Order: sequence, then structure tokens, then C-alpha cells
Amino acid sequence: MQQLLKVLIADDEPNIREGIRYCLDWDKIGMEVVAEAEDGEEALELALKYNVDVLLADLNMPIMNGLTLIKNIRERLPKCRVVVISGYDEFSYAQEALRLKVEDYILKPIKPDNLTEVLQKVSTKLQTQEAQTKYLEIASSHISQNTLFIQEQFCRNWMEGQLTNENIKEQLHFWGLPEESPYLLAAIRSQELEIEQPFINVADRGLFIFGVKNILVEILENQQNLIFSDKSGLLYILLWESIHEDLFSKIERSIQSYLQVSPVLFSELITGDYDAIPAVYMDCKKRLYEEYQVSPIARRAKNIIREQYTNPDITLELIAQQLQVSQVYLSRMIKQGLGTTFVSLVTEMRMKKAIKLLNSSQLQVYEIAEQVGYESQHYFSTAFKKAVGVSPNQYRKGAVQLLDEKTL
Repeated sequence: MQQLLKVLIADDEPNIREGIRYCLDWDKIGMEVVAEAEDGEEALELALKYNVDVLLADLNMPIMNGLTLIKNIRERLPKCRVVVISGYDEFSYAQEALRLKVEDYILKPIKPDNLTEVLQKVSTKLQTQEAQTKYLEIASSHISQNTLFIQEQFCRNWMEGQLTNENIKEQLHFWGLPEESPYLLAAIRSQELEIEQPFINVADRGLFIFGVKNILVEILENQQNLIFSDKSGLLYILLWESIHEDLFSKIERSIQSYLQVSPVLFSELITGDYDAIPAVYMDCKKRLYEEYQVSPIARRAKNIIREQYTNPDITLELIAQQLQVSQVYLSRMIKQGLGTTFVSLVTEMRMKKAIKLLNSSQLQVYEIAEQVGYESQHYFSTAFKKAVGVSPNQYRKGAVQLLDEKTL
């Protein structure tokens, strides 16, 4: 059953309001009177309260006159249709009312047949407008779905080396993305994503992929990116700029929290032009499957370390407590799964961050030491030289010299 259009009658004369309410067959024209008002201020309040579709308004009302009421309605309820009922047969009033785009201007005394005819036209306009809105919503939804499909197909073709550089550049320009090669490719794997899993039906897999994509879109909303899945069901992210190192941990935590699954994420920097990306894609996919063989405890430990390595007090004992396992067991799982020790893993993350800060900031060495988790500049410099081969200051001078040589 079609919903009745909501009507508000605004007139300071009670007999006029009563006459309008009872002289029309409202059901026949698909409308109902939801409220009456005796002044413009009350009319505005009731119109907003009931979100009315049609306003019948007298121009000569106290407190707020009809023209001021209509201006407010136009601003605050732009979809509301207005019919003026006036005792003033003056051109200036009619001209102003028409300028405010009212549906009609009816003079008192009101003839029921005349008002019914006007309201039937209003009803037809509103129904047509609603049908057009629904059509546009459906069309927009189809366009959005097709856009995502086209975007995903573009990414798959690119990863499989089926596109020319010129075609890739054109597509990136079309999607409003930088035309240079992306900075990083990341891959996400979970059993719920994969096509070959026999105990997960197509509908559930589709919902899961939809959920993961929504999480990615929300977390990466300020990043220029492309999100797509390949034929096997793995999800990928192309990013055009450097990101904070704990962003991927946030993605994994969000997927685990909202979807109750444990995903594995692997990322790889892209060096080279468009042509280099298919090789990065294949390597990323291979490494992701290798990473998936790592025990969940080792993966979770790595994520926690990635989030907390800047804490000077981080220890194996602290991580083991958070994972509710013994230190001995955690140490063995990290060694077996990641091929390294807890201390080496923390040091590696700290050194990567330190190198990034040395290359991209003007921070003093002691400030960088603090930011990556060292309380002592001396201890940081010793650890850096052992890992990189030169001191932080020597590294920075070498990086600057190399940059100057490239500039020349």
C-alpha cells in the first residue's frame, strides 16, 4: 500500500483550516492532514517535526508571515511542495510567491474542486519525483558495482602483465590516481577468502570479502590506493605513498575483531616502473603463502612487536604475558616461524624506522634514538653501527652526499 503524503495546513483563521480539512477527500488524492498551525512560527516547527510533503499556507499570518515561512521551508525542507492560500489578489504577493517556486496561488474563498485539482497535480509530481529518485539510486548502485568490477579487472590485468604502460597510465588518470608507479603492494590471506575452501559457501565468502574490503576502505580512506582480489580470492592493496608501520597491524586487528578470523598480511615495496609490478605481485603472493605457514603465536607476536618496538621496556617476557604463553615457548615459536630471535626482530624494526627518519627528517640523533625505543644515544649508535655498518651520523652524511651526486 502506498504511503500517504503528509499535509500541513497553516492559516490564522480556524474556520478556514477546518473547512480545508473537511471539504476534501484526502484518501482519494493520496494525502493526509498531519497538523494545523495558526501562525508561521508554529507552522515551521510542525513542518520540521512531521517532515511534511505538502504545505498549504496563508500569506497573512501573525508572528511569522507566509512569505517568510515559505523561505524557511525552502531552506530546511527543500522537497516540500507549497500551495499558497491567500485573500490578497495583488500582483506583488503572487510574484514573490512564484519566485519562491510555489506550486499554485489560490485565492479565498476556496473552491474544493479547484484545491483538489491542484493537490492531485502536486501528488503526481511528488510520486514522479520519488520514482525518479529510486531509479537514480538503483542506477547509481549499478554504476558503483560496475565501477568496482572494472577497477578490479584493470588491477588483475595489470598484475598479470596484460596491459601496456600507456594503458595503465590512462586508467590511473581515469581513477584519479597518480600516474607514477605505486609505492607498495600488500596481500591479505585468510581461509575464508579462498576459492578452494570446500566448507565455505559462495555467499559466505562473498560477504566476508565485502567485509574485509569495507574495513580496508575505512582504514585507508586518507591514502591513495586500489583494493582488489585475484581469481584465487586473495586480497591486494596498491598504495601510492609511505604509511605508518603499524597500519597493517591495525588492519589485521580490525579484521580479527570484526570478522572473527586470523588473516595474514604481507607487503613489499615496489622499485621500478609499471613493468616491475607483476613480478612484485607474484613474489608477494609466494611470500604470503610462506608466511601463512608461520604459527599463529609467532604472527601475533610479530604484530605486537611491530606496535610496541618503540617502547624502551619491551621484553620477551612482556610479549609472552600478553599472549599468555611462556617465554621459552614464545622464543621457540619466533625462532621456528620467523627464523630469527626476539631481540633481532625488535632491533630490525627499530633500525628500519631509524633509517627512515635519518633519510626523511632533520631530527637529531638523540631524538631518533628516543623515537625508535632507545633511552641512550650511545646504545642506539652502537646498535645502529652493528646493524648497518656505519654510525647514524655517517649514514646520514652518506645519504646526503649520494643525494647531492644524483642532483648534480
